[in-house]
Amino acid sequence: MIELCLNGIEVDCIIGDRPDERLRTQRLLVDVVLKVDGRAEDTDELCDTVDYAELSDRIRSALVAAKCRMLERAAKIACEVCRADPKVVSAVVKVEKSGAVLGLRSASVRYAL
Repeated sequence: MIELCLNGIEVDCIIGDRPDERLRTQRLLVDVVLKVDGRAEDTDELCDTVDYAELSDRIRSALVAAKCRMLERAAKIACEVCRADPKVVSAVVKVEKSGAVLGLRSASVRYAL
């Protein structure tokens, strides 16, 4: 079994609960760690693993459409997108938001399925 890591997927979306946050997009960084049941290590073929370019696009699209209020919800949605791929055995997703609070570099949430 392979562990596939996608680091720093950039997503510009509506995220946050304050009224001003509902009116503008903010950048999230999404990190994904997947356990993949594939054979690409032997076959060297994309069809035997997760297409991470396509998965990154699906995560972006889902988060843009969701317009989440909470990071927790965003992390769960991204994790569900990952688990929808039949080759993904498990997923851990970290969603990070910079500048959420004055004096705080970032806030983040991890979610696992």
